[in-house]
Amino acid sequence: MSESVVTETVAAGVMQITMNRPDRKNALDRASYAGLIAALAAAEADASIRAVLLTGAGGCFTSGNDIKDFAIAAASGEGPRIAIDFLTAISTARKPIVAAVEGFAVGIGTTMLLHCDLAFAGEGATFRLPFVTLGLSPEGGSSYLLPLVAGAKKAAELLMLGEAFGTEAAMQAGLLNAVVSQGTALDHALGKAKALAALPPESMALTKRLLKRGTDNAVAETIAIEAHHFGERLRSPEAMAAFAAFLKR
Repeated sequence: MSESVVTETVAAGVMQITMNRPDRKNALDRASYAGLIAALAAAEADASIRAVLLTGAGGCFTSGNDIKDFAIAAASGEGPRIAIDFLTAISTARKPIVAAVEGFAVGIGTTMLLHCDLAFAGEGATFRLPFVTLGLSPEGGSSYLLPLVAGAKKAAELLMLGEAFGTEAAMQAGLLNAVVSQGTALDHALGKAKALAALPPESMALTKRLLKRGTDNAVAETIAIEAHHFGERLRSPEAMAAFAAFLKR
């Protein structure tokens, strides 16, 4: 498994998956996505694991896609396939996923929270959905799920303007369960993951399946449609110009 993603059993029945590129604010490159996919698959296959705890190293959740890596993938024609594979994996996971957010949660760092069952953030955490500002388009089923949890107007504001927002707005948008003291999100989320892991696993799996029953087909369809447009946007002059400007910073 890639060193950019670290897994460990941190409590009985709880696997912690840590995005581990702190020098890049845990920006996700193709190796990171491969590591996340493998980690989720391992958790799903291990009967002793009953809950997943998802976090980032170095006081940061993730700053989103590694723009340099994405630019290379776009230029090669590879596109966002492995990122879409990760989104499919997290959106169809059968076991409960609890997210612990500190620092930045940008782009896919925010959209993946829509697929976590519980999410907690430390005060001062910053969220952003900068797809339009990068010449791209929404991903991760966010164009469907965000209006459901945040309302149409708020979803339009967050996805169209692409401005940074804090924990209060993230709570109002339905992305978080609670905001806790800065630096304590992981401990708080671990407590909730341990509580989930201690409950009857078959009942837990059934409850999660029933909660997603009304939206799972629409989410899968939206992820696929978004992926098509996202791949086209990656090769667009707008995105290429935005990537070049970002890499010059």
